[in-house]
Amino acid sequence: MDNAENPFDDVVEIEITDSLDLHAFAPRDVTAVTEAYLEEARKKGFRFVRIIHGKGIGVQREAVRKVLERTPFVRSFKTADEFSGSWGATIAVLES
Repeated sequence: MDNAENPFDDVVEIEITDSLDLHAFAPRDVTAVTEAYLEEARKKGFRFVRIIHGKGIGVQREAVRKVLERTPFVRSFKTADEFSGSWGATIAVLES
């Protein structure tokens, strides 16, 4: 890809924390971003992660949960409590 196609000069690394806010990503990228995030969170040794997908009509929530269901190292997941985003976020438990 040349500079005319890529408006960015360099790759930007984003710090991996125990929370991912998907509002910053295009809906078409949610599945790939969630998969990549889970891999990196696992490498970092996180046991619990929060994925913020928003409340909306549930399309992104379902996309996230499909990824969680098929990811072998995800032990379980549930809707976040009221202080962590309620039904606008999902908490996942990763294998330790």
